[in-house]
Amino acid sequence: MGNTEIVMQGGDHAFLLLHGLYGNPQEMKYVGRKLNRAGYTVHIPYIRGCGVNDSRRDTWRSRWEDWYGQVETHFDKLKREHERVSVAGLCCGANLALALAINRSRDIDSLCLYATTLFYDGWNITRLRYLRALAYYTPLRYLMYFHETPPYGLKDERIREWIGEQMRKGGSTSAGASKSSLMGVYQTERMMRYLRANLHRITTPTLVMHARQDDTSSLRSAELVATSVASPILRKVILENSYHIITMDNDKDVVVDETLRFAASV
Repeated sequence: MGNTEIVMQGGDHAFLLLHGLYGNPQEMKYVGRKLNRAGYTVHIPYIRGCGVNDSRRDTWRSRWEDWYGQVETHFDKLKREHERVSVAGLCCGANLALALAINRSRDIDSLCLYATTLFYDGWNITRLRYLRALAYYTPLRYLMYFHETPPYGLKDERIREWIGEQMRKGGSTSAGASKSSLMGVYQTERMMRYLRANLHRITTPTLVMHARQDDTSSLRSAELVATSVASPILRKVILENSYHIITMDNDKDVVVDETLRFAASV
């Protein structure tokens, strides 16, 4: 699975879809394809520095502000070419969508957040990860990696088995990398702190979707967004048959249907 962006031409309303930490555009392809069939233009960029195929040097040097700069560039290009632009993201992509809305709420038509991660407190977060802060401010942050473990954010056993086989071979997958650099996790935590302090600045119509059994981030993140943003239109949907990667899991069609319904309603 590479770093090739996905572009699907459609109508005057465009969707910018953002992948997760050490993920790739494939995470968002199913949702993007369905949105495109409904008439939307879809752009799923590869975000350098937090993508699955970035080199160790790229990871060390990259800050979350660099990721955000790429997102804003893609958004501005879509704004120049389309009458309306909505933004959706998964996990770290949802966080980047929030960061964009903090600064550009009036420019965004609708905001769709999938598995927003403002706290690493899901049921599959190991005790070792809770000790990550001890390494953030030492040279260990350049050396440490977290290896992904089952269920890989997926409740669907068939897809989980397929992803697991790819990860055991050490390669990249549709669900992201087989291991995550501590530097990337550190940058996401920096971004989380910024978001938690600034959610009140968001006025874009907002759809929050989160799995009750999310293995990476509990419902606490979704609740914080829902109670903190100043959006006059807000809808929260809790999914009952998925884990973290809701754009690929059992509830992916619910994600699509809710996104289409929300975008049309605003």
